[in-house]
Amino acid sequence: MRYGFLVPMGDPRTVAELARETEEAGWDGAFYWDGICVGEMDTYDPWVVMAAMAMLTEGVRIGAVLTPPARRRPWKLARETVALDHLSGGRLVLPVGLGALDDGGFSKVGEPTDRKVRAKLLDESLEILTGLWSEEPFSYEGEHYQLEEMTFRPPPVQRPRIPIWVVGAWASRKSMGRALRHDGVLVATIGGSAESSPASRPRPYARSKRTPRRTAPRLRPSTSYGRARRRAKTPGGPPPSCVPTQRPGPRGGSNPLDPAQRARRSTRPHKTGTATSRLELVSTLRLTC
Repeated sequence: MRYGFLVPMGDPRTVAELARETEEAGWDGAFYWDGICVGEMDTYDPWVVMAAMAMLTEGVRIGAVLTPPARRRPWKLARETVALDHLSGGRLVLPVGLGALDDGGFSKVGEPTDRKVRAKLLDESLEILTGLWSEEPFSYEGEHYQLEEMTFRPPPVQRPRIPIWVVGAWASRKSMGRALRHDGVLVATIGGSAESSPASRPRPYARSKRTPRRTAPRLRPSTSYGRARRRAKTPGGPPPSCVPTQRPGPRGGSNPLDPAQRARRSTRPHKTGTATSRLELVSTLRLTC
């Protein structure tokens, strides 16, 4: 099991410093979020913030949970991801999904809000991304996107591509199938999503009403399904699953336990499933007060 922090609040310097401290404490990943306008909270561009995180760290994985390609241009996203993968020395992860509609970046600027349209845009975007990352001549003709032949250089540092984590909504075959075609699964259930779960949406410091014993059984079927399906399709092994959860630290920002030890204790209920990564939500408002 690998462990990472998701930091959803704070200015770019604060988030970058938290990423550095996360690495020094022995965690495996430091993640930000991707939003345009959610309520009245302060919001910063994730690619600028992640660039700052990359400059202050050396080993942790970085990424934004999560990027909705439906409101981005895939060729621009290809350039941004490659640049950040080079800046970080090959540490970028790209978590993607349909996106949350309470973000004004969808509902207030005329972007598509229909779920099926956003799903199609997501599929086409991922095909374009992997094609442009290949360093080979690439063209594309889809329902929503058309590209004349282009060759993007340089390719990402990571080969064959930057790892893509996709929301897999249990028990939707189409959603799980999309996730299994890529490199990781952000676990969700029909009627909810990884991007709209309490663990991955920005919110003030508050204790979660859920307990590991209540959430673990619900997550096991989807991660077990993913492992079984990937074994059948690719002998190389299953994709990693990521279970986003909210486990705030104590008041005052200090932690009486070693961070990795605390994460191991709180993820024991998931042991019988097949999740391989876990993200903890941290409010920078609490940590910096």
